[in-house]
Amino acid sequence: MQKIIACIDESTWSTSVQDSAIWAAGLLQSPLMFLHSIERQPQPLSTDLSGTIGLGARSKLMTEIASLDQLRAKVSLELGKELLEAAELKANEAGCLQVEAVQRHGEFIDTLLSLESSARLVIIGHSGTKAGKNFHVLGTHVESLLRQVSTPVLITHHDFTVPKNFMLAFDGRETTELALQRILNSKLLNGLDCHLVTIKNKQADQQEKFDQAAERLISGGFKVTTSFLEGDISKQLLNYQQNNAIDMLVMGAFSGSRLRQFFIGSNTLKMLENCDVPVLVMK
Repeated sequence: MQKIIACIDESTWSTSVQDSAIWAAGLLQSPLMFLHSIERQPQPLSTDLSGTIGLGARSKLMTEIASLDQLRAKVSLELGKELLEAAELKANEAGCLQVEAVQRHGEFIDTLLSLESSARLVIIGHSGTKAGKNFHVLGTHVESLLRQVSTPVLITHHDFTVPKNFMLAFDGRETTELALQRILNSKLLNGLDCHLVTIKNKQADQQEKFDQAAERLISGGFKVTTSFLEGDISKQLLNYQQNNAIDMLVMGAFSGSRLRQFFIGSNTLKMLENCDVPVLVMK
């Protein structure tokens, strides 16, 4: 059975990742995996100190640097274990029956890609350990993750609240058609009010596709509010989200290198950096 993979770290965003994962696991009735990846930390000092200090002193400092690296790795390992244990306990207390905690050494993206075949949803925090609560600082892994995975990704906001509605940014192209179909096939967004929003483009049949999308959502049991807007894509979508108290943004994306064609580009990166609600990327 495919799992929800929730990626946690030492940042304050991990709480919302855990809460989002517990919420999604309950709706989808899926096993839940909490993943903590220990990446190699960059060396704080140059290892080539020749010509700067004497041989004896250099040898002593290099030994101390090696000891610090070992201590840092040990602390990261123990802290990760505590984070995973706390997350697993929280999920069990919330009623999740199938929960596992996994800790891996290596680059985060590589680790996640090695587990992706068993995933139905990946959850990651919007920002990392250095961002605090500043949602304008996009995590270093987010863009790379969206470029490489083929699984839907939920990018959480700092403080999770159960959504009452969502906005589907629809442009009539293949990406958002696939996103629409995933929404209809999944139980994750069932019962939430849907705001179907599009920005006018040059497609001759855009209005027709937009109307058809609304009909499909209504037939699927959603209460739908439609808006056909004009102007700058990211600005109009962000304004709509804020003015209509939208709890979650849903967008489609190409997989692999085609991400640049719609999702990964200046408009969407602006939205990820400036949107103050969770973003669900359907792929």
